[in-house]
Amino acid sequence: MKLLITGGAGFIGSAVVRLAVARGHEVVNLDALTYAACLENVAAAAESPLYAFEQADIRDRAALDRIFAAHRPDAVMHLAAESHVDRSIDGPGDFIETNITGTYNMLEAARAYWVAEGKPEAFRFHHISTDEVFGSLPADPSVQFTEETPYDPRSPYSASKASSDHLVRAWHETYGLPVVLTNCSNNYGPYHFPEKLIPVVILNALAGKPLPIYGTGENIRDWLYVEDHADALLLVVEKGALGRSYNIGGENERTNLELVKTLCSILDAKRPKESGSYADQITFVTDRPGHDARYAIDPSRIRDELGWRPSVTVEEGLEKTVQWYLDNEAWWRPLQDRKGVGQRLGTGGAA
Repeated sequence: MKLLITGGAGFIGSAVVRLAVARGHEVVNLDALTYAACLENVAAAAESPLYAFEQADIRDRAALDRIFAAHRPDAVMHLAAESHVDRSIDGPGDFIETNITGTYNMLEAARAYWVAEGKPEAFRFHHISTDEVFGSLPADPSVQFTEETPYDPRSPYSASKASSDHLVRAWHETYGLPVVLTNCSNNYGPYHFPEKLIPVVILNALAGKPLPIYGTGENIRDWLYVEDHADALLLVVEKGALGRSYNIGGENERTNLELVKTLCSILDAKRPKESGSYADQITFVTDRPGHDARYAIDPSRIRDELGWRPSVTVEEGLEKTVQWYLDNEAWWRPLQDRKGVGQRLGTGGAA
């Protein structure tokens, strides 16, 4: 299968690229190389004759038409997006333009290509989204997001992703474009750009800096190891039912405080401080606006219909992640110089 993967130099996209090439798929990586992208993420895959790279912005329709015509993919995996909630609070415009208008351009380019090719039955447009479109859940562990949960986005980021999900469904219903959708929980793992919670905690801990936790740290997230997510995404694009959406979760709910304490314990074992614990650096900071209390995914559909389950617990995945950061300072050190990296943004103070 030839896959056109948008955002393939980003965190989740690069994991999909690496796994797809390893499994023998042809891959065209379409990425604008914005601040969070890094071609080193796919350096190993790029050595393969199965890999091709196109630097383009999904807001550029002419470029998309050219890429579809040149590469003639069998399926699209659309991951390109602005994805950091904090940055969406401080600057929502980029999220509207990329996540909504960019997805519209991708849908129209894909539809034009699909029609020109004679509407091949095997073609798929796989839209990758987030569980944040569903809003917030109560603390009750029996309540989880399902594919039928009403949308209730609370941040500019989640609103932009909800909008893109609706566009994809509309293009399926109105034009017959063959689509599948997935909504995932919080990802973590190797090559995680160092502005998100887990890499911020790891790198701040090593640098002796405060470990910032919003509010009281009681916000709950379901954590999904990125390589497990990549495996699920490839399964859905290959075997998912047409027009169907699948929630992909890690089955690993933890409060933010529990998560950070686990990271500190792993670091204490792998790279002990001269005295005390890394947990001594935990600092509680003012909560961000619209901070959802809890996300949790019911993964029954993808488990029952496609046979997928995550391969690691969050503790196993975090240990792998910490070790990867300890072993790959040459990757993350240069990225810390990019604007806003390593800071907790999202106060809503910027214009």
